Amino acid sequence: MEIYTVSLFGHRRLDSPIQIEKQLEKLILELLSSKPYVEFLVGRDGDFDLLAASVIHRCRRIFRADNSSLVWVMPYLTAEYRDREEAFREYYNEIEICEEAAGKHFKAAFQIRNRCMIDRSDLAVFCVQHKSGGAWRTLEYARKRGTPVWYISPAD
Repeated sequence: MEIYTVSLFGHRRLDSPIQIEKQLEKLILELLSSKPYVEFLVGRDGDFDLLAASVIHRCRRIFRADNSSLVWVMPYLTAEYRDREEAFREYYNEIEICEEAAGKHFKAAFQIRNRCMIDRSDLAVFCVQHKSGGAWRTLEYARKRGTPVWYISPAD
């Protein structure tokens, strides 16, 4: 089976979550209906990550869940995960700890994890509202690497 891997990135704080949610839903439904199998890679590090996971989860539930998986990629093991492991395992199809990032300084670990996600992605989805921060640096990395990019604009 051919797996189409999609990673999603955005800033910690969102200004227009309703517009972003509509665009995400349209894209997710399109991917679920056009690809044999979609692996969605997400973090859990801010507003965009939580919104993206929620939209993917909802689209899978109402449209089709048999041709996709929702994967939470952590840069390292967290206390939040240890405290709520059962609930997280019920929500996500898979939970991974990025081996390359796990032993690094916690600030560097996020960027290392993001680059690893890009390296395995067929498509990278970005909601970047300003030219700074981890999401912006990851977008620059995806562009340099030649990974196809889909932009979510909060203004649309």
